[in-house]
Amino acid sequence: MKYIVVTGGVMSGLGKGITIASIGRNLKNKGYKVTAIKIDPYINIDAGTMSPYQHGEVFVLKDGGEVDLDLGNYERFLDTELTRDHNLTTGKIYQEVISKERRGDYLGKTVQIIPHVTNEIKNRIRKVAARSGADICLIEIGGTVGDIESMPFLEAVRQMHREEPAENIVFIHVTLAMEDLQGEQKTKPSQHSVKELRALGLSPEVIVVRSKSPLQESAKEKIALFCDVPQELVISAHDADDIYEVPLEIEEQGLTTQLMKHLQLESSVEGSGWKDMVARMKSTTDKVKLAIVGKYTNLEDSYLSILEAVKHGGIDNRCKVEVNMVEAETLEEDPAEVEKLLQFDGILIPGGFGGRGTEGKMKAIKFARENNIPFLGICLGMQLAVIEFARNVANLGKANSTEFDEDTPYPVIDILPEQTGIANMGGTMRLGDYEALLKEGSIATELYGTNYIVERHRHRYEVNPEFVDRLESFGIIFSGKNKNRMEIAEIPGKRFFFASQFHPEFRSRPGRPSPPFDGLVRAMCKYSKEKEGIQ
Repeated sequence: MKYIVVTGGVMSGLGKGITIASIGRNLKNKGYKVTAIKIDPYINIDAGTMSPYQHGEVFVLKDGGEVDLDLGNYERFLDTELTRDHNLTTGKIYQEVISKERRGDYLGKTVQIIPHVTNEIKNRIRKVAARSGADICLIEIGGTVGDIESMPFLEAVRQMHREEPAENIVFIHVTLAMEDLQGEQKTKPSQHSVKELRALGLSPEVIVVRSKSPLQESAKEKIALFCDVPQELVISAHDADDIYEVPLEIEEQGLTTQLMKHLQLESSVEGSGWKDMVARMKSTTDKVKLAIVGKYTNLEDSYLSILEAVKHGGIDNRCKVEVNMVEAETLEEDPAEVEKLLQFDGILIPGGFGGRGTEGKMKAIKFARENNIPFLGICLGMQLAVIEFARNVANLGKANSTEFDEDTPYPVIDILPEQTGIANMGGTMRLGDYEALLKEGSIATELYGTNYIVERHRHRYEVNPEFVDRLESFGIIFSGKNKNRMEIAEIPGKRFFFASQFHPEFRSRPGRPSPPFDGLVRAMCKYSKEKEGIQ
């Protein structure tokens, strides 16, 4: 097994996740099987109980693991499926060490950070890497060098560096070069960051420098000199027009070749699929406008996988999708704001929890349905579409979800039976992969090209089966089902009115878009051209 360890300095949020995903993509293009591990130093067991404002979206894996959004980037770039074991947190490590201590596994020893915690970290890394069957394991250590929380993980990989042959492990440090008022790129923060890393016993073989513009030669020379790395291993990771261009930018600088040389890897394979996909993305000329109506609109990372899935649909349809975030609560307060939705070629309602903004989202759904604007609802978006239909079409005026109104006379959305009485919040929802059977002749079967699908879930509430027949008698169709559970709702005869209880965005890939997003963008492109014809 070959290991590539990526650390970060100066500040958080530099883009370590995109850097490591890009490196992995390039190595995969050379014919190697690559896997990735994200280390999050927070004490939470997983990301499931965190607010999107804290850490961006919660990404759900096939086995139901609720993880950091970086694992979503890994899956999209590497076109692979990971598991909850690919996300290590302080909480998981300490929980296991304490459990072992309670069982007596340490045979009366005093349990300490070194060696017990660090051994647990190393064991987990090596087990995950081995089980994946990969040739190369990428390891991202979250946070910033110098954080107290990261210390045990940095010590663990320091020990791995000592234990592994030199040709089996390489360290990459991601840092920052800031420009002063004269446009000179300042390298002192990078120098101090590497000094901090060295104080912990780690010396990076590669330094990837984030900057707004390409790294200047003078800055490269300084970093190489003061950080003791060859100048060709100081890599410029300047801002790109799109994150999917980053693998190509770092490939042009020879990083993949240098890594393969260090790890003693050879390859005659040269995959061009990624380059072709980026070229297709950049050649798009048509444009459409999408409104995403949500309640975390101030932080786009809250809807990262949705934004990427929309982009994938745009690439496939050779159409650039301009996304506008619309705050749901503004639609509740001002009817004139709802009318502004007419300027868009599509409306999307994402998942979420809690009652805030739900009435505004339902106004947007009603507007889409009545004005025949292409619509996609996801998770809560499907639930609200069903409530809106029940109220305004099926004559169930006070229909609601028991999540928002426990006393509603028409609980068209109700809590999952197995969710009643659950006390713990973390990891207790209906999570991960579940299958669905699709109705012949439906929009769903047309989109997926099959009557059997598997998609990822994250919810506690669902369509109440007691109301299904009554609702369907008014024209809505539940075209995807898992036994007695409604997975898809659609309204035939519309340009595109489709909603899913699952989260199709989590399985969408560049070059292989999620069918519902592909269908939405296709309908938006057609609708946009129809409007142009009318004008």
